Amino acid sequence: MSPTVDDKGREFDERPWGSYLVLDDDAPDHKVKRIVVDPLKRLSYQSHAQRSEHWFVVDGTAKVTLDGVEHLVEAGSSIDIPQGTAHRCENPGPSPLVFIEVQYGSYFGEDDIVRYEDDFGRAGS
Repeated sequence: MSPTVDDKGREFDERPWGSYLVLDDDAPDHKVKRIVVDPLKRLSYQSHAQRSEHWFVVDGTAKVTLDGVEHLVEAGSSIDIPQGTAHRCENPGPSPLVFIEVQYGSYFGEDDIVRYEDDFGRAGS
């Protein structure tokens, strides 16, 4: 799977757990994505060496795991993921989960992902 662009020229990609749309990628110190997680799906349990993340839940409830501790994050609330922290977002609900992810740090490439667990066979990548 490789990213495509939407009708406004923004990076967009379908993933086995849902999709993402890059809202802002112009600054050297942050990147902003809109992430949709399908019902009963979850992202890989992962960490990043060069960035932190801030997740603001727009719709639904996120079950967020940070270093093995689960947190429920309701719509209108947010959670911070410090650099190097193992984390995962899961949608336990029957409707799509939507959240805005603000990445901040020095590098935002997909190769700064260490996957520890993955429902789709991508662990270790």
